[in-house]
Amino acid sequence: MNYIDYIIIVVYMGGFLGIGYFFKENKTSGDYFLGGRSIGWLPLSLSTMATQLSAISFISAPAFVGLKEGGGLQWLTYEFGVPLAMAFLLIAIIPTLYKSGIVSVYEYLEQRFDASSRLLISFVFQISRSVATGVMVYTMALILQATVQIDFWISILIIGVITMIYSFQGGMKAVIWGDVIQMVILFLGIVICLFYGVSELGGIDTFLTNVDQDRLTAVDFNKWGFNNADKQDEFGFWPMVIGGFFLYASYYGTDQTQSQRLLSAKGMPTIKKLLLANGLFRFPLTLTYCIMGLVLGTLLVQDLGFQEMMDSVYQTNIGALEGKKADLMVPVFIIKYLPNGIIGILIVAIMSAAMSSLSSTVNSLSAVTMEDFVKRFKPDIGDKLYVSYSRFLSIFWGLVCLFFAFFAGNIEGTVIEVINKISSVFYGPILAAFILAILTKKTHALGANIGIVVGVLFNIYLWLYVPQVFWFWWNALGCLMTILVALGVSYAVKRQANKGLEVVYYSGKKEVAILVLYFAAIVTFSLLLPDLLS
Repeated sequence: MNYIDYIIIVVYMGGFLGIGYFFKENKTSGDYFLGGRSIGWLPLSLSTMATQLSAISFISAPAFVGLKEGGGLQWLTYEFGVPLAMAFLLIAIIPTLYKSGIVSVYEYLEQRFDASSRLLISFVFQISRSVATGVMVYTMALILQATVQIDFWISILIIGVITMIYSFQGGMKAVIWGDVIQMVILFLGIVICLFYGVSELGGIDTFLTNVDQDRLTAVDFNKWGFNNADKQDEFGFWPMVIGGFFLYASYYGTDQTQSQRLLSAKGMPTIKKLLLANGLFRFPLTLTYCIMGLVLGTLLVQDLGFQEMMDSVYQTNIGALEGKKADLMVPVFIIKYLPNGIIGILIVAIMSAAMSSLSSTVNSLSAVTMEDFVKRFKPDIGDKLYVSYSRFLSIFWGLVCLFFAFFAGNIEGTVIEVINKISSVFYGPILAAFILAILTKKTHALGANIGIVVGVLFNIYLWLYVPQVFWFWWNALGCLMTILVALGVSYAVKRQANKGLEVVYYSGKKEVAILVLYFAAIVTFSLLLPDLLS
């Protein structure tokens, strides 16, 4: 890196401070956490995808596809459940949540069941999300330190402080428009890496000639995920579609970081476009960075200089990066092959991904803390004081995430996998709670709470004692277990069930048809992909 790269980084940081100042006028909770419900579908869609496409995706996913043992284009199967989940949310879950006018998505559970359901799930969300975000910031700071010699603590402070300042000032509008800019930069970074990687290989034909054919298979109908003790039964078609459906329905519909964007929409027509866009655009984006991973992995095999530089960086930082050598592929490529100026843009792309995830987490954690806890003790809090508390809570949660980032090194060895598994333990039962709340009438609070607890304990049992079951299945199995137990208890123990708010169904037959056909199209395309790249 030289002065040009540092100028680009400084200008980028200054620009984000300006975004927070530009959107500093927030007078109510709806302004600060929902952007006044005035934001259109395109920025909301880009913001949602930016949050999902974290720094881990930009770094680790291409490394998995192009370099890691057992990797390859099977990463694409992560996307198969997305269109189906978007269709389900569009017609069954989101219309009711949006019509209710809530800020914290967990508030609906109290209205339908009782406070215990709401507070339990809200608390789990706050802890798990802050830990996961802290680990993500830690990983990116570590990689920046290893490759571009930016001190670990300086990287964390730059990412954290800038993000907290513009989130503190601008609230949801600053977060969303910041995500839009970061999404554009991140996609630009992926395209730049892809272009330079193909160029360094000598062209498309050289890439197609030398690419590892074993990494081109994306769809495997023979892996069911029920014999996975040795991790050889992962990423099969059925667990990734079925488990993925439940995972993404829960993530987009019941996780505050994502559902808060849906609640920020102008109206149901905007939500319709937002969900449709997410269902359609995620696969091409994922395909792009997967192809980038194949290109860089092929270049690594062909270029001894690339290998030697990766080995050198890894050996120098082996204490911190043990087991993470593959994750150095993208940043080392940036430093070795790209010209100054472009390097600055790509480093900004890595930081953008980290800042996008952090800003979304900080804002959503602040929202659920205010709505689920603070307002319980101060129900008549005025708008001015509400916004002030919310801003300081965003600083608090930002500091909590940075705290976890500074100390994540003590648990980093397998923590990314552990965090993903923890999410899958809870996602299914949480989705079940909302399905029971919205789509059933006789389920009462006792039944729902017992169902949630049993569903979570069932998934923990699978984790600890049934390693043969691939963890993607937990999302589906935990959801189904929760629903069955909740309905059984509600039938056996007679109690009055709260009606909750009016259930709203949205007529979106056209959009649902498009999403289902698109699911069939991306599966077919993925099946044909090995022939297209051979």
